[in-house]
Order: sequence, then structure tokens, then C-alpha cells
Amino acid sequence: MTLKLIKSEHEYQTALARLDQLFEAKEGTAESNEADVLALLIDEYEKTNFPIEAPDPIEAIKIRMEEMDLKQKDLVGIIGGKSRVSEVLNRKKKLTVEMVRNLAVHLNLSTQLLINDYKLVK
Repeated sequence: MTLKLIKSEHEYQTALARLDQLFEAKEGTAESNEADVLALLIDEYEKTNFPIEAPDPIEAIKIRMEEMDLKQKDLVGIIGGKSRVSEVLNRKKKLTVEMVRNLAVHLNLSTQLLINDYKLVK
């Protein structure tokens, strides 16, 4: 296969099929090198054509809570009192700098993700 930038859906599908054929190529072989380059080309095409946006901060917190099997009460002390946790998770109050710092540490979330803007519910 001639390696070149992927510019169409057909080329993308062809590259995926070829990568599937090369997937278990022995390290250091020409096939392995081709697979490495193909993977980079496929990744670039996917980033451009199928971007995945990060969830908003509240959604990210809820996802991480689910992953860690946490309940709202488990965030008391991290976000604030019981009512503050409820207000934040129900989008009635914005996250403060202190909340962002605490959530980043306790939930291992990126501060960059947590400072993104989101809409409040009135």
C-alpha cells in the first residue's frame, strides 16, 4: 500500500482494513513500520473528521463519580456541604477555584477540564 495522507472516507476504510491485516506484524519488520505509519495517518484523519469534545465540567464530575462508584454525599467536604454539592451537580452554582482544586486532586480530573464554561439552570 502506498502511504499518503488520508483524504476521503474510502481511503480511511482502506487504511483501516490494511492496518487490521498488519496488526500482529513482528516488531522491526517492514510490515510493522507500515502499521506504525498507518496508525498515525488514521489517527490524524479521525481527529480531523471525528472530533470528540470533552464533556462539560459537571458531566465530567458525574462520569468520574460513576467510575469511582461515588455518591453525592461522597463529595461533601470536597465541594462543600451537602446543599452546595447538590447545587453544583444540578448546575445551580458554578465551581469555585477551591472546588476545582479539590476535585482535581480527589477525582483525578484535569483542572483544564474543570474550568471550562457551562450553563447554569435557573
